[in-house]
Amino acid sequence: MFYHEDKLQYEVEVEEPNPAFAKMLQQAIGGLEGEMRVALQYFFQAAAVPDEHAEYREVLRDTAAEELNHIEMLATAVNKNLEGAEVSLDDGLDAFACQNPRQFLSAGMHAMPTDANGAPFDGSWIVATGNLASDMYANIMAESGGRLLATRLYEMTDDPGMKDMLAFLIARDTMHQNQWISILKDLGDPEELLDVHPIPDSFPDEVENQEFNYQYLSTNLDPQDDPGKPWTSGKSPDEEGEFEFQNQHDLEGAPFSVPETDPRTHNDPAPQDED
Repeated sequence: MFYHEDKLQYEVEVEEPNPAFAKMLQQAIGGLEGEMRVALQYFFQAAAVPDEHAEYREVLRDTAAEELNHIEMLATAVNKNLEGAEVSLDDGLDAFACQNPRQFLSAGMHAMPTDANGAPFDGSWIVATGNLASDMYANIMAESGGRLLATRLYEMTDDPGMKDMLAFLIARDTMHQNQWISILKDLGDPEELLDVHPIPDSFPDEVENQEFNYQYLSTNLDPQDDPGKPWTSGKSPDEEGEFEFQNQHDLEGAPFSVPETDPRTHNDPAPQDED
């Protein structure tokens, strides 16, 4: 259960409102790299963690709640950047060229659950596989994307208040990346992160095709020589196999065929038979 306190996690101040920047901040709310994505991702991941791993579930829940507050912070920043924005067409369309009109038309000069282009948040971005190791990698990627976005937003503004807020969010992304890496280490080898690989490691090795499980395939049209890279030769990182270089061109492959079309689909381009 979540409880709400009427405070922001960190102060949000805007010295010079900028409706164009309000539009850009929407990406950090409802975009692919945004806070809505990670908040819901961690929430649904936590919902799948069994009691035996309750310590990981607690971390996911804590961070999901924190990301909800980051949505509050960013929504506050959007609202403050929209103060005094143009709402009249009397002066022409130039005033609207760099701002999102729906922030006025649909939300009355407030933030929305959309990205910077005004596209609604897409729940299909949420990764919650039920496998903790897999989810941790997804979380590292999500926090990396979020941190990258925050650094780009930082470069887009000269407003001291916005830079201060973004510097805080960048710092929290640093923490979250490191905590997910720490959980990966806790799940497996504390130095190499390999005990959990390949994911899922519970699938029996003898069932997978042993001919191809450590074979690097070059799909270049012209046959290539083994470049002798760490991913084409030598011991695999999970130490369960040896990498092997192979040209796809040299493999026999399998014939390509498509069965006859079902006449009920009317896909046949030929004319109907005439009696």
